[in-house]
Amino acid sequence: MRSIQVKNGGGLENLTLVEKDIPTPKANEILVRWRATSLNYHDYLVAIGGIPVMDGRIPMSDGAGEVVAKGNDVHQWEVGDKVMSLFFQGWLEGKATAMKMAPLSGELVDGFAVEQSCVLADSVTRIPEGYSYAEAATLPCAALTAWRALIEEGNLQAGQTVLIEGTGGMSIFALQIAQAAGARVYATTSSNEKAERLKQMGVAEVVNYKEDERWGKTIFRMTDGGVDHVLDVGGGSTMNQSIAAAAIGGHIASIGILGNGRKGTITFPKLFFKQLTMSGLAVGSRAMQEKMVDSINISGWKPIIDKRFKLEELADAFRYQESGKHFGKIVVEW
Repeated sequence: MRSIQVKNGGGLENLTLVEKDIPTPKANEILVRWRATSLNYHDYLVAIGGIPVMDGRIPMSDGAGEVVAKGNDVHQWEVGDKVMSLFFQGWLEGKATAMKMAPLSGELVDGFAVEQSCVLADSVTRIPEGYSYAEAATLPCAALTAWRALIEEGNLQAGQTVLIEGTGGMSIFALQIAQAAGARVYATTSSNEKAERLKQMGVAEVVNYKEDERWGKTIFRMTDGGVDHVLDVGGGSTMNQSIAAAAIGGHIASIGILGNGRKGTITFPKLFFKQLTMSGLAVGSRAMQEKMVDSINISGWKPIIDKRFKLEELADAFRYQESGKHFGKIVVEW
């Protein structure tokens, strides 16, 4: 079987196609034939060497496929069941801990750029009803992050307002989850073309952040007092504007460090005089993922897939991600 491995410290030129033997599941494991994965910023950092990994690590934190064999102690799955991965393979429920987060897919343990692999039977969930493998493979990282930010941490209510930043996978998932919950969504983007697509999807107003550097204040004004939920994806490069856009008593989910956002400063008086709640979060648990799947089965929304690549084209997929042209998710399938 084929797999992709990160070699020589990373770099897209060092993503290497390698032939491996098909493993045999242990008593508490299942063997999954993976059919698809999707690209996240975390995967990109692993691929280029921005996050150091063991030489030969199989990247990609998302995976969807079918069970093809199981160990003797596995009773919750049958051969043929359609499953998708967990970002943190050890975080099943409850609060996050260092131990639960240690098996981080595609970084600290092998990920899913591989045709078949064995995983613990508890470290997958069912995929939503009517989803293809490619559609399901978009969910475990980006969609679950958006779900946790809005539903688990934010307690989103119908009639509230949400701000998404950009048109990457997590932001578009947040738009869909918010709409399914009856919320009103606002957005930022750097592209007028993408702004039109956002409006076609039902976004109330879109601000071009390249044309308006103080977009947070603009959104505060246009919403007559700010938005209830902000999903901040830029970290230090966007946080002050996110604070400016938020309503008094609002919630900001700090999710990403896109651009130059690894470090930054915050104007603290605005943070506490607005009585804001800020949550730093990274994806979620199996229990959260199962609830998200239940919600999708009821609401029926489907992910927006921008472009598809083959397994051997993974480096090209990352180059496309680098361009910033995508709207929604980029998938790799085989």
